[in-house]
Amino acid sequence: MLEIVCCPVSRSPLELLSERELAALNQAIAARRIKNRDDAIVEEPLEQALVTRSAKLVYPIRDGVPILLEDQAMPLAQLEGPA
Repeated sequence: MLEIVCCPVSRSPLELLSERELAALNQAIAARRIKNRDDAIVEEPLEQALVTRSAKLVYPIRDGVPILLEDQAMPLAQLEGPA
C-alpha cells in the first residue's frame, strides 16, 4: 500500500517512521511539545506513523488507518526544537 499513498501537501512518497524516530516523537508528545499543522497539541501517542521521504511531515496511523489529512500532519522539525 505504501507504493500508492503520498503526502497530500507535497505529493511526495511516504514511508513508515523508524522505531527510533517514533519513540522520540512519542516522548515529545508526552511532554506536550508536538503540534499538528492545525496548531493543536497532539495528545495521543502513536503506534505507527508515516513520514515524507524528505522527513518534513509525519502523518499518524490510527487503528491501522493512515490519517492523510493536511491539518493532522506534524512537522518533524519539532523534534529538533528546545526541550
